[in-house]
Amino acid sequence: MNSTDKTPDQPGALYAKQVKVYPQRITGTFRRIKWIVLSAVLGVYYLLPWVRWERGENQPDQAVLADLTGQRLYFFNIEIWPQEVYYLTGLLVVGAIGLFLATAVAGRVWCGFTCPQTIWTDLFLLVERYIEGDRNTRMKLDQGPLTFAKAWRKTAKHVAWLVISLATGGAAIFYFVDAPVALNDMLTGTASTTVFSWVAIFTGITYLLAGWAREQVCTYMCPWPRFQGAMFDEHSLMVTYETWRGEPRGKAKSDTVGDCVDCNLCVNVCPVGIDIREGQQFECIGCALCVDACASIMTKLNRPLGLIAYDSTANQMAREQGRPTSRHIVRPRTIAYTVMLVLVTILMAYGLMNRSVLEINVQRDRAPLFVTLSSGEIRNGYTFKILNMVNAPVTYRLSVEKLDDARLSVIGIADNPEHEVMLHVGPDQVGTFRVFVRAPLASLDDQFNEMEFELRNADTGKKIDYDVTFAGPAR
Repeated sequence: MNSTDKTPDQPGALYAKQVKVYPQRITGTFRRIKWIVLSAVLGVYYLLPWVRWERGENQPDQAVLADLTGQRLYFFNIEIWPQEVYYLTGLLVVGAIGLFLATAVAGRVWCGFTCPQTIWTDLFLLVERYIEGDRNTRMKLDQGPLTFAKAWRKTAKHVAWLVISLATGGAAIFYFVDAPVALNDMLTGTASTTVFSWVAIFTGITYLLAGWAREQVCTYMCPWPRFQGAMFDEHSLMVTYETWRGEPRGKAKSDTVGDCVDCNLCVNVCPVGIDIREGQQFECIGCALCVDACASIMTKLNRPLGLIAYDSTANQMAREQGRPTSRHIVRPRTIAYTVMLVLVTILMAYGLMNRSVLEINVQRDRAPLFVTLSSGEIRNGYTFKILNMVNAPVTYRLSVEKLDDARLSVIGIADNPEHEVMLHVGPDQVGTFRVFVRAPLASLDDQFNEMEFELRNADTGKKIDYDVTFAGPAR
């Protein structure tokens, strides 16, 4: 048998070749909503790094900044330190629960209207239509021979895409460094290699995903479509096709067929290239452009709207059976998500409003555990760190409690043992001090004894205690 021959049961290719999607331009209610959301999201993304916020001397005046060098996250009047990463965790939890709630109520509203992939793909498509024309023109252009007109249009399109990608990559960097300074450094060529490298990475990712991958990101790369179905129920709003009303399809002038005239406009406008008339598909991002497309045809034919609608399957079934329809937004699923969202938000707000502006960290020396002085006293060494989380210098009084006759000294500040030492910490800084505590041998009850550092604000009197151990000879 020839190697090219196939038996009847021999399987064919495992993978189908990608069919390029050419979304057609459409106007309508949902398209206008998408343009509004796109403008708002891009406006916030590109302009937010330029918003200024006065924080005082030696502090960044950028409203939103992830300062990796200074190890701070600034969001207007909120300043997050590295050890407060749990606030970011809480923010992610709030975002996740909010996404669950939005999905339970309105299906893939995030994917269709606010997802960055959707936003930038819409922007790239807008540029593509402006330069190459609408769906049919673009298809003819791609299928035709290489001409001068085709070459310059393709070149202009990719140049425009790269400019948008570069602006996107540059804006991403502005969230990590001071925007005006970084822009000046990039324009003059004095920015660091790290800055230029990250701009190139973000530029390349935007160009690849929004310009070339497009619907492939939603279909194959994004995990959200795989488990979003667990949040849907019969009352979730989704893009639906009323099969009972639209089928069988036929010509517009026929009275013996359904309302669907098989114009395929719903397929032509779909950014992922699916046919919503085949039922719910995980590729559908819920952008509802097919709703606008079908509405435009039904209006021309003077037929009722809603053949393709942004509605629930419960309402679709009710209309099929001639029953009244209703919206059930408040139901056990949405109540549970709302309660979780409110609780986590309250917990986050309470934590932010009651967060301490002072933290201390103490590490006792382990080699050696203690030193016996010529006077017979026992001395322990400690590394004492004070985190001053306010933008003003603060003076603290440091003393020792729970250990009789204990005295302390601080290298460079109080070389002679004292019962209390004054420590100064600069604004929004971490003060690190080498503290030595000495106590008579008679004050020790065991090899490891309880001791407490008491740190008191010299101006307000507010104090914070830190329990440690004081080591001595074994008894």
